[in-house]
Amino acid sequence: MVNRRMFRPGFPDVKEQPPQRISHNGPAPSKKPAPPETTHAENFYWVKQMQGHTPMVVVLDTGESLRGTVEWYDRDCIKLTRQGSPNLLIFKRVIKYVHKDGEEAAAGGDE
Repeated sequence: MVNRRMFRPGFPDVKEQPPQRISHNGPAPSKKPAPPETTHAENFYWVKQMQGHTPMVVVLDTGESLRGTVEWYDRDCIKLTRQGSPNLLIFKRVIKYVHKDGEEAAAGGDE
């Protein structure tokens, strides 16, 4: 009877790396990163209008139009400075839309 010895080569690279487990609990990894939560586009718009003292029209949810220039803004409201009328602090949640004064005629709208 012949005594044979088993020879197993050592694999140090395989032994050092722990086995990777595949988890199917979360969403599949996407190739593109998710878009940023804030783009700062709103901030850019308000700062541009404030620096240029652009005459603006603020249309409220009720349909009322207010004209003036935006003096400052924050996360929740804007301050509208008006000539010959009191200045207003307007909450953004009651604003339907905002546009530059005089643009409704150029766009073909009749408000």
